[in-house]
Amino acid sequence: MILPIYIYGQPVLRKVSEDITPDYPNLQQLISDMWETLAESDGIGLAAPQIGRNIRLVVIDLDLLSDDLPEYKGFKKVFINPHIIELDEDSPHENLEEGCLSLPGIHERVNRPTRIHVRYQDEQFQEHDEWVTGYLSRVMQHEFDHLDAHMFIDHISPLRKQLIQGKLKALLQGRYRCGYRTKAAVR
Repeated sequence: MILPIYIYGQPVLRKVSEDITPDYPNLQQLISDMWETLAESDGIGLAAPQIGRNIRLVVIDLDLLSDDLPEYKGFKKVFINPHIIELDEDSPHENLEEGCLSLPGIHERVNRPTRIHVRYQDEQFQEHDEWVTGYLSRVMQHEFDHLDAHMFIDHISPLRKQLIQGKLKALLQGRYRCGYRTKAAVR
């Protein structure tokens, strides 16, 4: 089932998400729905808060980028209870443009380290502890931020944030257009 994407201003996007256990109700159906929602919205990553759930669950599909980044051919993965353990601040940083399904129409450059240490569980709740590099590390940082009540706009300069205030206000008022189902934060 295609679920609505929660838009900037929805309280769930600013709450820290909780770890889940294998007995979380209808987990496999939720994961399936997240994949379907991600595909419908043409995104590469989706965190549970973006569909109104305050749980630590993320799906990432980088296969869509494999023409430009062949190392991600077939990369489609579920991350349960993910946590960033460490940002390698000594690694090179990249200042690349990011967008977000919860912030339609807003794209800004975000400076992030290119190497991170993460812990997570896969769909079978098997533990993983690894260092991640490259574009995947950026996508993980972006998506895992959602689980810790952050959005990519929290990483831009105060000046840039001031310059997009009109767009943010429009989102809060439900004035935006996008090609996927949404749940606006109209007040």
